[in-house]
Amino acid sequence: MYAYIRGTVAETSADRAVVEACGVGYELYCSTMTLKTLVIGEQAKLYTHLHLAEGVQALYGFADTEERDTFRRLLGVTRVGPKLALSVLSVMTPSDVRAAIVTDNPAAFDRVSGMGRKTAQRVILELQESIRQETPGALPAKKDDAKPSLPSLQSEAVAALTSLGYDGLTASRAVAKIKEADTVEELITKALKSMAKG
Repeated sequence: MYAYIRGTVAETSADRAVVEACGVGYELYCSTMTLKTLVIGEQAKLYTHLHLAEGVQALYGFADTEERDTFRRLLGVTRVGPKLALSVLSVMTPSDVRAAIVTDNPAAFDRVSGMGRKTAQRVILELQESIRQETPGALPAKKDDAKPSLPSLQSEAVAALTSLGYDGLTASRAVAKIKEADTVEELITKALKSMAKG
């Protein structure tokens, strides 16, 4: 219904902002990431999603289309509503969400308020196929080759790093940056070097 709203930021709170456009104040629920980009009294353009459920209407605002698209994708997952999807995007960027799915890493969602490990696993399971179709090669179909695929190596590397005490999101980000490795050990070594530099 609304693609975006451009106007003056009238107020912000912990989970929402009011943007005044043409004399109308629009209340938009926003992620923490989006709220950080808003300044009261200044112009803003927020991409929107109108959510209708059980007679309740809510308008959600996002700093960019990538965040909005990730929100919509999360809403398509069984038992993920707008509140939980917004919680994910308050802790993780769209690329973090993608990295967690590519590396099959439910631990990356551990800091998301209200999301348990089973829900995180459901997000990964239900979104892997759409990411495979969107970017061929990101998650190749499983083959019975002698050499394991990069995604399976990434999954093992993330598990190893989290067992060493790294948090799931940090491990997922570091491992997702590595585009080439023949063994889990090589992947872990490259990820550790990447984290040391960063």
